[in-house]
Amino acid sequence: MQQNSTYKNGCYIVRTLKEYGFSAYFAGGPVRDMLMGIPSDDVDIATSAIPSDILKIFPKCFEIGAAFGIINVVIDHENFEVATFREESGYNDGRHPDEISYTDDPALDAKRRDFTINSMFYDPIDEKLLDFEGGKEDIERELLRTVGDPMERFSEDYLRILRAVRFATRFGFTLSPDIPQAIRESLGGLKNISQERIRDELNKMFTGPAPAESLKMLNNLGILDLILPEVSELIGVEQPKKYHPEGDVFVHTCLMLEQMENSTVELAWSILLHDIGKPATFSRDKEGIPHFYRHDKAGVGIADKILRRFKFSNEEIKNILSAVGNHMRFAHVQEMRESKLKRLMAESSFPLQLDLHKLDCSSSHGKLGNYDFLLDRLNNPQIEIELPKPLITGYDLISLGFKPGKKMGKVLAKVSDLQLENRLKTKEEAAKYVEENY
Repeated sequence: MQQNSTYKNGCYIVRTLKEYGFSAYFAGGPVRDMLMGIPSDDVDIATSAIPSDILKIFPKCFEIGAAFGIINVVIDHENFEVATFREESGYNDGRHPDEISYTDDPALDAKRRDFTINSMFYDPIDEKLLDFEGGKEDIERELLRTVGDPMERFSEDYLRILRAVRFATRFGFTLSPDIPQAIRESLGGLKNISQERIRDELNKMFTGPAPAESLKMLNNLGILDLILPEVSELIGVEQPKKYHPEGDVFVHTCLMLEQMENSTVELAWSILLHDIGKPATFSRDKEGIPHFYRHDKAGVGIADKILRRFKFSNEEIKNILSAVGNHMRFAHVQEMRESKLKRLMAESSFPLQLDLHKLDCSSSHGKLGNYDFLLDRLNNPQIEIELPKPLITGYDLISLGFKPGKKMGKVLAKVSDLQLENRLKTKEEAAKYVEENY
């Protein structure tokens, strides 16, 4: 673990708790990352001190999960979760324990945690590792193993099913032999998990180091059918070999995820959903070649339902749907009129659309001519990307004798096109054009 300000402040909390006679350790993921040599700016602390003790010891702290023995301690404007060692039992809702009891034994606290690699403790003062469940050995073996029976761990919080996939693919670990079957037998429990929590886990997977492997593992374990059945339908959907020598739509999607460099939530979901309309629009011509006419437009409706189901923000939905609905128009950018091309490049989601287009091409036919064409324009300082202020407005047309209606909209659109093509440059030229042509 990097000895930055967060580490030092965490050490201060541990040292202070020990000075008051309590045991205290760094706990969970930060300890795992330290052993794996992964940089971490996160420090969680577990202690034998109960919440009331912690509140008395530290002058600036507040309760964030006192029912679970968690207090937020603030040091130098940094927040640290300080949790009391505890045992948990009874998870009738598949997420929250029915009973919690404090303990001063970290070994008992370790037994309530999900995976062995997340169950370790580290004393940064005495530089001592506490590993009651064999997490260090599992890291060395590159093995993901639950603490105890996986069926029990998953029944305590069914989101752990998705966390198993995320940790395994993030670290390139193998699932222990008892996990896959336990997952398959526990899948129904995911219906008890909120869509927001599932979304957050998927976002971590698809913006992590192995998004394609995550998608494949979700499918292999039967999880994808349950939480993203629309993506499961991409499997086996044949594509024309001329444009997609790589294989079916699911294979194409996985290749795009593999090649994604600028990992963002919006780009990852744009990749996942850009061809989501293909199963519904599949057809063959007389030669037996597959076609997907207007799959981009059909995909917008399907993608919209998925994104709203997972409760993405309105801004995220707008940008992802824009990428899904417009990804086919990039095939014609070099033939576009200047006005249409400028409007395309001025859209707020254009960088997202451009990234999607590049990945779409590089994961299929490999032709990047249109991408290079657009990139050259973006890098040309002589080409204005932002749309200019309109030369005339609806009020100007009304002053010229127009009545509000469809005709006025068409006139404004035509004047805007000519302006973007540099054929009209002043308000006076625009007014004269309208008077002479309408």
